[in-house]
Amino acid sequence: MHTRGVRRSVAATAALASFLTALAACGSPQGTGGTDAAGRATRTPAATAAPTRIPGVGERLRRRIPSAARQVVAVYGDGKDSADSTVVLYTKHGSTWQRERGWAGHNGKKGWTTDHHEDDDRSPVGVFTLSDAGGVLPDPGSGLPYSRSAAFAAPRWWPKSYWHDFDYVIAIDYNRVKGTPPNDQTRPEGQKKGGGIWLHMDHGSGTSACVSVPKPAMKHLLRTLDPRQRPVVVMGDRADLAA
Repeated sequence: MHTRGVRRSVAATAALASFLTALAACGSPQGTGGTDAAGRATRTPAATAAPTRIPGVGERLRRRIPSAARQVVAVYGDGKDSADSTVVLYTKHGSTWQRERGWAGHNGKKGWTTDHHEDDDRSPVGVFTLSDAGGVLPDPGSGLPYSRSAAFAAPRWWPKSYWHDFDYVIAIDYNRVKGTPPNDQTRPEGQKKGGGIWLHMDHGSGTSACVSVPKPAMKHLLRTLDPRQRPVVVMGDRADLAA
């Protein structure tokens, strides 16, 4: 009896292993799999589907993204009063958004605001087009119209770590005239509403209101953003972005 019981147990185990192997080979919506050395089923999670909406951006701001926009620079501020942020480039393929690159960055030294004013040291929350670029350095191959000028240079009375902030810049179309160099001083909504808000090179801490990223990020954005793709920036602290 003992020997026959052992044989039945071995046979049952073999049959179960065979069944699990066949089941794994068929696949399932949850993923693909096989069996391990002991005959146990294993499973590899299915790939996550690409999002049809920009992650972390709620309906309020999502409605403001132009339907023709196929490139989005999302700036995720760490907090309402934080100068730290994460900058991510998304590209739309069909109906889905693909995350292309991401970088650590900075925003206004006092954080974010939904009602930006001159010298408040906060970056404006919102969705803004990206139309023009420029800087002190030669054009690195920008897809956006690029204006090179020594007039972009940071004042030499600023800390030395800030001197290269404007070697490359991309104008954020907040209170400015599109189609002009980023350093054009025209303010359609008046001087009190601020302006001159750019994506520019990072100096390691908060800005007056701009968004800053490392030099390799600026070069990549300049070479990648394409007017034909109607690029925009969606920016704010994470709570405001998700609202």
